[in-house]
Amino acid sequence: MDVAREAGVSPSTVSRILNGTARVTSDKRQAVEEAIRKLDFKPNLFARSLKTGTTMTVGILTQDVESPFYGRAMKGIEAGLAGTGYAPIIVSGHWNAAEEAERVRLLMARRIDGLVILTGHLDDRQIADFARHQPIVVTGRQLDAPQVRAFALDQEAGGHLATRHLLSLGHRRIAHIAGPADHTDATERRAGYERALREAGAPLLPELVVQGDFMESGGLLAMNRLLDSGQPFTAVFAANDQTAFGARMAMYRRGVRVPDDVSIVGVDDLPGAAYATPPMTTVRQPIYEIGTAAANALLTLLGHPVPDVAVPPLELVVRETTRRI
Repeated sequence: MDVAREAGVSPSTVSRILNGTARVTSDKRQAVEEAIRKLDFKPNLFARSLKTGTTMTVGILTQDVESPFYGRAMKGIEAGLAGTGYAPIIVSGHWNAAEEAERVRLLMARRIDGLVILTGHLDDRQIADFARHQPIVVTGRQLDAPQVRAFALDQEAGGHLATRHLLSLGHRRIAHIAGPADHTDATERRAGYERALREAGAPLLPELVVQGDFMESGGLLAMNRLLDSGQPFTAVFAANDQTAFGARMAMYRRGVRVPDDVSIVGVDDLPGAAYATPPMTTVRQPIYEIGTAAANALLTLLGHPVPDVAVPPLELVVRETTRRI
């Protein structure tokens, strides 16, 4: 092997260094790395996969590659995998359990070494069955099963934080644009909204709760319905930032000023929230950190122990879309 000859070591030493299994002196490792750079060596991954039974690829099942939420999570996964030799293969499930299952089977047919599932509608039993074949890390739920690591955030607390903030500013008639009824994050955030109102003795008015879909277009349509209803409200808790962006567009078109006429709070703290006009108050989810933690957990399941990444809790980020009345 050219690399071995250039570095002055045996081919087996080069192979073990490339596979990450070698215990060699630093000077030998440095010599091999220098030879690789000098010769611009590219390892034959296919040949390695036949020999070791690994492909050095991991699957990522997201729901929407255009979503800024999932884009942020995937950046965190990429950061967690950086320098490990593992490459991600990304597919989308589009919030359809049958499609998600088909995508997972497709990834497994390509002999990935492990899988990260970013939320979705697969049920716990399906994930546990898939994990019998390879390690899986899943976000957005609690699941205890062999070869599975799960990460979940307290979404009910997020809804409670957002609504309590509005209540602390004197708002009593607080509308809510809810997320999809079959989405756990959405139902938990609505539960937090309702708990905060009950604790404050504020009215819980069904006519001030309208359905959205976590998308900007859904937020716009939901806000139009709220405004058309004639029901008075001074604040809105939107189920996520994308919903809030759409709702703000609807209010802008109607001449409703934020926050002078109506205060609004979202959830996620997407990058665009800080640069909206005015900058938006939101409940920050540690999306990037969840991605990094998921990558580290998968590496550990694959036999490469790395330190756990601390995932901070949700926190309120107060900007300029809320005001006291």
